Amino acid sequence: MTKPSPLSGFPELLPTQRNAELVIVRQLAHVFELHGFANIETRAVEPLEVLLSKGEIDQEVYVLRRLQAAEDSHDTGLGLHYDLTVPFARYVVESSGKLGFPFRRYQIQKAWRGERPQEGRFREFTQADIDIVGRDELAFHYDVEVARVMAQALADLPLPPLRMQVNNRKLIEGFYRGLGARDTDPVAVRRIVDRLDKLPVAAVRALLEDVGLSDKHAELCLALTQIRSTDGSFVDQVRGLGVEHDLLDTGLAELAAVIDGCRGLSNERFTVAADLRIARGLDYYTGTVFETVMAGFESLGSVCSGGRYDALAVEGSTTYPGVGLSFGVSRTLVPLFSRGLLTSTRSVPSAVLVAVSADDSRGDSEAVAAALRRRGIPTEVAASAQKYGRQIRYAERRGIPFVWFPGGDSTVDSVKDIRSGDQHAADAAVWTPPLDDLRPQLISKEQTP
Repeated sequence: MTKPSPLSGFPELLPTQRNAELVIVRQLAHVFELHGFANIETRAVEPLEVLLSKGEIDQEVYVLRRLQAAEDSHDTGLGLHYDLTVPFARYVVESSGKLGFPFRRYQIQKAWRGERPQEGRFREFTQADIDIVGRDELAFHYDVEVARVMAQALADLPLPPLRMQVNNRKLIEGFYRGLGARDTDPVAVRRIVDRLDKLPVAAVRALLEDVGLSDKHAELCLALTQIRSTDGSFVDQVRGLGVEHDLLDTGLAELAAVIDGCRGLSNERFTVAADLRIARGLDYYTGTVFETVMAGFESLGSVCSGGRYDALAVEGSTTYPGVGLSFGVSRTLVPLFSRGLLTSTRSVPSAVLVAVSADDSRGDSEAVAAALRRRGIPTEVAASAQKYGRQIRYAERRGIPFVWFPGGDSTVDSVKDIRSGDQHAADAAVWTPPLDDLRPQLISKEQTP
């Protein structure tokens, strides 16, 4: 069999990388559960009319079709979900009679998009989402809560510095309405301004004038996008532009509450800041919006995004407003893996390798391994009764920190830390490795310029 070629857009991880990903996922889940978020998993497929109904979806949806179907037959009308928000909205409507509201959910699952593969953008990828959804109404303080929860989860990860940038749709649209340009659609203005990361400022200014804004109003819109702060000082900066509107006042108050609510969670690797350029492209966002960039990897775009949506899920006269954030696990981690900036301490879960002194004493080694496993210590037994030096090198190659030597009938057992060389007598019924050695740990390296 010839060596197969890699399949572009479908990343596969080496064992040390997968262990690192699992550590990240477990840490995220731990923080989410500390805050009372329930874990769910939705099906991989949704009806196409559901997938294509939520705003401006420009991704290519993978459609299901049976291989044995006749040439002239239609597809199944089903597609693989391209994010976790759309299936979650459907899940809420279908399960509403069995859920308690506000419903707090986290979901760590794969999704699929038929877009052109490039760094940080894949056809198959993992996301980690949190959302809080209410029935008919959802208090604003939940916007602050989801921001705090995700901020706490990300701030604890050994990643390059992250900056969570926050804005508010009410602030943006209230500002545009306050300009007094009666014939200009605020949504059209927002969509144009949202293209600042793709177009030069001069091109954006020209587009704003094309939709009816005067030179002065276009300049004010661009000036708004330049306002950033890690505290509430952005409020006075916006006021200084001289625009007034009730919706603007509401947006400023809500954004200030989010920034103030996240105060104290920032550290040298994670900051939360008001950034009035952020708008988010999807139309269903109605209030707070989030984007997160990773230092040194700005070309990836946002690695954690989301916001408030007041009517993403609707059932008859009942609406299900919510607020949530989605962290791109694959988008963030795979580029770090490929550069050798993130890995784990070992390629196997085993914390202990039990040596085998002779083929006829393998049973003794298996008994030690069983005793350690009963106490939750990941353990494997050496493949063969080679010289102890070779068995130790086997453990070294896999990153296994401890080698156990059964004593047999005449001597006591001993365990060796092969990193330090320390060896001492041990009893499998009571011995426990240090907590950091029980599971693979993350190894993070700084990116060199």
